[in-house]
Amino acid sequence: MIGRDRRVSPLEDPAFGWTEHDLEPRWLGMESSDCAGALDPSIYHGRGIDELERFLAGARARDELALLITTMGNVNDPSPRRLGATADASISLPGLGTYISGARVPAGATISLADGLDATDRDLALRLRNERAADGPWWSLTLSGTESWPGSGGPPTRYEPSGKLQPILIDGLAQPVLAAWTPPDGSQRWYIVPDACDWHSILDWLVQRALPQHVPGALRRSRSPLALDPRLQTPAEAAARRGLGELDATFVEQRHELESQLAQATADAEPIRNGLLYGTGADLENAVAAVLEAAGMNVVKVDELLGDTSSADLLVSLASKRRLIEVKSASGSAAETLVRQLETHLRTWPQLRPHDPVEEGVLIVNHQYRLPPDERSTSVYTRPEFVAALTTVVLPTLQLLDWWLASNWGAIRKAVLGDTPTAERESERAEPPSPTPPDTGPPEHPGGRIRRGLFGRRARSDAG
Repeated sequence: MIGRDRRVSPLEDPAFGWTEHDLEPRWLGMESSDCAGALDPSIYHGRGIDELERFLAGARARDELALLITTMGNVNDPSPRRLGATADASISLPGLGTYISGARVPAGATISLADGLDATDRDLALRLRNERAADGPWWSLTLSGTESWPGSGGPPTRYEPSGKLQPILIDGLAQPVLAAWTPPDGSQRWYIVPDACDWHSILDWLVQRALPQHVPGALRRSRSPLALDPRLQTPAEAAARRGLGELDATFVEQRHELESQLAQATADAEPIRNGLLYGTGADLENAVAAVLEAAGMNVVKVDELLGDTSSADLLVSLASKRRLIEVKSASGSAAETLVRQLETHLRTWPQLRPHDPVEEGVLIVNHQYRLPPDERSTSVYTRPEFVAALTTVVLPTLQLLDWWLASNWGAIRKAVLGDTPTAERESERAEPPSPTPPDTGPPEHPGGRIRRGLFGRRARSDAG
């Protein structure tokens, strides 16, 4: 049964293609009591209330769940939110005093699946999230009550919202953007979907998943093969159906597990990745320290040893090797004076920590961090005379990121510590074997051009 509001729906297009789904639409003014479900119903007189009430009455008479799908919002409504209003759209529900309000979600919001979904709701969530256009808007949904003001004056009557709004898809603030509402008696199930959705996909879900689970009687009445009585199936049919059900359940479980793993892996990686790409100050220093520790080195912050940061940033060691690490950032090309600062720190270090000698230092720089990674220079310094005179290893954080992404710990150790056969053997005993890419080795020349394989960045010719 199809209701009709002021929104122009693609369901009203004569060429929509209902036969593709083996569905027969009923419109306003037509019998609705025997319908399998309702699409965009209305509670307003002259716009669908009579048809909605007959549909709900028919479902009650058959002791069936009334299944409804309704649309939140209007992508073609450019009018701004009214002054004092807290929502951009709303859906009125049957009965007195309950409605669902929708506030438009900012563009680019992260949309994810809610926890605890059954296979049917999870299928709908994946369809809407994965098939929706990237610029398709969402509305965060809130179950709300109303107030009734008497015509003769006096205090208003407040109606608390009734029923339950079950989240199916949520935004970054854990607010539902796709949900199902059920009244206290559980006789109805309203799915609230965002405007500009793919109705063909939703109707396919309705026929293949929602009706078999929630309203199987409607399929039996239409003699749909989806509603064949199990007692009338052959053993082969029954076995195949059981197999499909088990496959669906396994898929849902495995997908949920993989999504959880991805969320955790991303949460672990983001601080390091963002620190190496765009970090400055403590964020950059922490990201570099995390990478060096992951490569098997012992890392100590110099300010924890000396109480200040006037003598480089990190002290790293592995076996008998020690290096002083200077971590710097530059929004543009890195200043050549950064190398001299590190050299000064190396000269003064013996007076500060005579019992912790260091052989060399390494300068790690996040340069040109305001540019997209693919547009940055592959080397920190490019002036040939300066590069040729370098006696200190200079590493760009993008190179460190490449090695970290590939788990190429050997390349990191070799670049920072130099040739350390004893340290390498000890690290190999401490680390389990892993299928990492072959060691690309240290830079061809300290501070010179470095080979990388993940970003494909083009070199720049600007001076260091």
